[in-house]
Amino acid sequence: MQYRLLGKSGLRVSELCLGTMTFGEEFGWGANQDESRRIFDAFTAAGGNFIDTANYYNHGTSEIYVGECIRAERDALVVASKYTLRRPGANPQDLNGGGNQRKNLRLSVESSLKRLGTDYLDLFYLHVWDWTTPAEEVLHGLDDLVRSGKVLHIGISDSPAWVASYAQAITELRGWSRLAAYQGEYSLRQRGVESDVLPMTRAMDMSMLAFGMLGGGVLTGKFNQAGGPGEATRAHEATPQELTMAAAVLEVAQECGRSPSQVAINWVRQQSDNIIPVLGARKVSQLIDNLGALEFRLSPEQIERLSQTNPRTPAYPHTFWGDWVQKMIFGERTADLHGLQE
Repeated sequence: MQYRLLGKSGLRVSELCLGTMTFGEEFGWGANQDESRRIFDAFTAAGGNFIDTANYYNHGTSEIYVGECIRAERDALVVASKYTLRRPGANPQDLNGGGNQRKNLRLSVESSLKRLGTDYLDLFYLHVWDWTTPAEEVLHGLDDLVRSGKVLHIGISDSPAWVASYAQAITELRGWSRLAAYQGEYSLRQRGVESDVLPMTRAMDMSMLAFGMLGGGVLTGKFNQAGGPGEATRAHEATPQELTMAAAVLEVAQECGRSPSQVAINWVRQQSDNIIPVLGARKVSQLIDNLGALEFRLSPEQIERLSQTNPRTPAYPHTFWGDWVQKMIFGERTADLHGLQE
């Protein structure tokens, strides 16, 4: 395990993050407390210090389990949580039981701290953009939490790039705590962040926390194997194109002598230097396998071969930036500016 700085901050975090949405069984899947502890121990034994949870994960059980795990070494760990989705125990009729408004922000962070058994969070995310709360209200509330010491750094997840970049500009204009991280889904199967979100995180000096790297299990190849665990649901969960992606992952995995999961993770983490993969596992054996991604790198040829199974399909305005536009801007010397867009 190696380490890096979180966004434009001095906080040192491991190059992989442990996602704990699987801690608890209230969602109908996941790990019990003993297995969750084994997963946590395997991650920290490998040098991991970055733990991710949320108040909504298994209706609060994830935070409770994480709290038990971190108790003996709290200050040596970087703990992140999130708010927006309905608070555990909130009255179903309470319109402010979820959302990004200051009221839910305050109540959510207080209840998360209690479940985690700590008096501060290293990183606190807005979980989902709710399309109603003004950005200024969110950012001022988060800055107040930083100034109070209950939160050290802030982030945003599952939100449009324009929201995150607008928010970052406000923090710089007002002198408020800036966004250190963005968390979003990213995999060979789901490349949507490449158009705006990923370039935005680089431009705004934010770490990109990537989850869902196995494409809902599709990229492990389980739907490609006759008689395999995914065969019964193949028609519902994997399209012909997704089966082609998975076949390419399996082929590269065989070439490398590695597991498909490790290949899928490395395809993501080699896309940009600011990406930190969020590993999710229901069994300690799955986590140990995922950690094997640290032991090798894919070649540029292998990355390109995988990428071609699901080519990026930019939409307007990205499609407007073509050779003729470059020529109209830079004249005849466009070849001298190769890579300028990056």
